[in-house]
Amino acid sequence: MVTYFKQLFFGTILLFGLFSAGFAEDSILGAGSSAAAPLYRLWAQEYSKTGASAVAYESIGSGAGMERIRQRQVDFGASDIISPKPGLSSEGLVMFPTVISGIVPVVNVPHLAAPLRLTGDVLARIYLGEVTHWNAPEIAALNPKISLPGLQIHPVCRGESSGTTYYLAEYLSKLSPAWKTRFGVAAKFDWPSVCTLVKGSSEMSKTVRNIEGAIGYIDYGFVLEDKLQAVQMRNQAGRYLTASPEAFRSAVLNSAWSGRGDFSASLIDLPGDGVWPISMGTFIALPKVARDAARTAKAIRFFVWAFGRGDELARQTGFVPLPETVQASAFREIASVQGAKGEAIGLEALTVLNKPGS
Repeated sequence: MVTYFKQLFFGTILLFGLFSAGFAEDSILGAGSSAAAPLYRLWAQEYSKTGASAVAYESIGSGAGMERIRQRQVDFGASDIISPKPGLSSEGLVMFPTVISGIVPVVNVPHLAAPLRLTGDVLARIYLGEVTHWNAPEIAALNPKISLPGLQIHPVCRGESSGTTYYLAEYLSKLSPAWKTRFGVAAKFDWPSVCTLVKGSSEMSKTVRNIEGAIGYIDYGFVLEDKLQAVQMRNQAGRYLTASPEAFRSAVLNSAWSGRGDFSASLIDLPGDGVWPISMGTFIALPKVARDAARTAKAIRFFVWAFGRGDELARQTGFVPLPETVQASAFREIASVQGAKGEAIGLEALTVLNKPGS
């Protein structure tokens, strides 16, 4: 696999250097999800080759990205968590999904003869600080064919508001009554003292790789790029699965996203033999009524291009393109975006998608 993430990191430094030198006036500005950053930067890189507006994307986490778009400091916000409809309405925003992925527990446990297996309950007990060594009876019972070391477990956690944390917490709340009672579902926690806190997906990956005995959680694309040691998780059907695009797509096809076109529904711990239990979408937030119609129209055209031309790029970074029914729901949200004078900028951008050669 081509090391897109590293190429895009240096490309982004260059882009923000141009931004600080006065390039911002003609560029589209976005910020948010660190999990989706490699894809949005790759899309931006390829989009710029068409002669269209440059796209500058800052990977600052879902919570910070949403705050930027609420304050209208960027042209689009990116979040792994979709806001409830009432909240979007009061903030004057629309949201739509772009791609599908999954959260993967990853470890640094040397010399294992096979992938480590965990359940949601045991994973919760690790993060609660109740299971402290890799050869603990709870882990050994799930891995009878593996010789486990008596190595101390070092949980690594996201310190900032993070969509990745939110979906992990939603999963743990469904599988562990103790987790649900103590922490519940949120994008940010006051973690137990056993946790090492990091900011962003890149720092999560680096920290897990550097600490022997570590366990962390991260988007699937980083597992591929950084060759992380992924855990097999038991799904609702009782099967231990390795995370994969096929397993994420299976989650969507077994969900209300596909059945009703409702992308606000959860993709966590769904039924189905091939379903990855911690699947998720990632989303874009735009102003429903744009203060600057021209800038918002440019942002919309970027994502319309991505829906029409970016599927293979999504696959290259470990993401799953939206099924057609879900994409249709995304188009409905995009079509609702207007300018301050009532211009149908979202609908106009979508018409470009259907033109020959677009």
